[in-house]
Amino acid sequence: MKVFDLLCAHGHSFEGWFGSEADYLSQVERGLLECPLCATKAVQRRPSAPRLNLSGARAEPSVAPATPAARPAAAASTASVATPEPTSAERQAAEAMWLQAVRHVMVNTEDVGARFAEEARRMHYGETEHRNIRGQATREQTQELGEEGIEVFSLPVPEALKGPVQ
Repeated sequence: MKVFDLLCAHGHSFEGWFGSEADYLSQVERGLLECPLCATKAVQRRPSAPRLNLSGARAEPSVAPATPAARPAAAASTASVATPEPTSAERQAAEAMWLQAVRHVMVNTEDVGARFAEEARRMHYGETEHRNIRGQATREQTQELGEEGIEVFSLPVPEALKGPVQ
């Protein structure tokens, strides 16, 4: 089994598991490889280090300045607060949590397709029993539902999750 680090054109990084390098190349040529988050087929292989099992090895924690006096004077005098960019690991963790939440929604809802607005109204007005549904609605339909007191939200779903959920 080959595990490759992959990156889509939108900056989402993920792993791909392939039987061999030839299998990976074959899937790329046939257009079968896509990002699990945004479904783009513009995916490239990234350089990766070999996987080593170093269970006894531990990294030294990085030490940040403990007191404001340890920071440069120019940084201490600014009034605005800068938030650091998330690290690659933090971004990957957030993407994984988002993907897990989308999978949960897909598994626990009924897809009513283009009938979404109609079904939401029927449930709201007691014409049918309440259940968890998902589907498609236009911006106008979504706005009308909100005006009627029916809460809905948009959830972009990657193409890879629109098929059978595993």
